[in-house]
Amino acid sequence: MQGMIDGVICDLDGVIIDSEPLWKIAEKKVFKTVGIELTTEMCSQTTGLDNMTTVMHWYSFKPWKNKSPEQVASEVIDEVMMLIHQKGEAKEGVKKVIDFFNELHLPLAVASSSEMKMIHAVLEKIKLKDKFAAIHSSEYEDFGKPHPAVYISAARMLNIKPENCLAFEDSFYGALAAKSARMKVVAVLDRKDYLSSRFDFTDLKMETLDSFGIKEFEILNKY
Repeated sequence: MQGMIDGVICDLDGVIIDSEPLWKIAEKKVFKTVGIELTTEMCSQTTGLDNMTTVMHWYSFKPWKNKSPEQVASEVIDEVMMLIHQKGEAKEGVKKVIDFFNELHLPLAVASSSEMKMIHAVLEKIKLKDKFAAIHSSEYEDFGKPHPAVYISAARMLNIKPENCLAFEDSFYGALAAKSARMKVVAVLDRKDYLSSRFDFTDLKMETLDSFGIKEFEILNKY
């Protein structure tokens, strides 16, 4: 049985910042240089995975020779960093939710598949870095999402048991990771995923963080 909620852990891309479209733009541009024409739907297949895992996914699909996988991964990161600097904005409702948990004196952490330099760049860009007591990246784990390691480590950094944490996720792999860590999971989804049954294993589904408030928190905190 899960316990009371003592801490909150958020994914970065798609939860704190509206960066998923930027990742797709970057991936399409960079993978085109190695002969892979990605569609938006193809990019969605790897949403929630870390960058290197995504690169190796497409390398196994259609191996290329003109660049190393590491170079491709680096180019994707550089492209996303540039796009975030130009266009990055906080997701709708994220500041409201952060203030809500601050008022409850619940510590917050970030647990992301993005590299640490990316996390810091994002939080500095949208001026939220000082709101999180812990920041962790799966680059420091042996396995990325959907493995629960990044969430388990983030909970440890907060000195809170994973089963006493509430996680906010937007991707299938990320939600699986948080749920595998025995956390309660709120899935923040686009319309298509919200209407599907794919995320029914989560504890709460919503289309925007603006929908989260005391009513939702009390329901999640009761079991």
